[in-house]
Amino acid sequence: MIQRLIELDHQVFLYLNNLGTETWDWFWLILSDKWAAIPLYALLVFLLFKKLGWKTTAIGLVFVTLLITSTDQLANVFKDGFQRVRPCEEEGVMEYARLVAGHCGGYGYFSAHASNSFGVAIFLGLLFKKYYQKMIWFLLAWAVLVAYSRVYLGVHYPGDIITGALIGSVFGYIYARLFLLLKSKFL
Repeated sequence: MIQRLIELDHQVFLYLNNLGTETWDWFWLILSDKWAAIPLYALLVFLLFKKLGWKTTAIGLVFVTLLITSTDQLANVFKDGFQRVRPCEEEGVMEYARLVAGHCGGYGYFSAHASNSFGVAIFLGLLFKKYYQKMIWFLLAWAVLVAYSRVYLGVHYPGDIITGALIGSVFGYIYARLFLLLKSKFL
């Protein structure tokens, strides 16, 4: 059963990865670059400040920092624990893949990019729910694109992405509930 899931993951990876073209490589490389999202983060911090004020925004940023640290470090623990080879280094896969990323990295299970982006999307989407009801859909679309970029670039399997998205979403929800509880009682 596990072997069949791994084979399916490889097949879906190759299908999705080979949909790419050189024309769009630059876009997916930028989207996957954590520094390229700084303008989006700046806009989100501004919107938080506008609706919540400096004190609550500062505490919210502490929560986001803890959230990203949690999901990122958990991904590292899983990568070291499972030691799943990335598609860009796996025999029988890398020969058929479009390897766009310049650096492949170590092990790949699960995707920290996916967990971080989905965690932030859920966290901020729930915080903004009262003020901007549709913001969560924009943030989730962004998270999906960031997560897919990892398959497009050839550094993660879809299973790595799905696991990262689920874990990030759970952590984002937990951190949002804790923040909103703290906000309602003390802020």
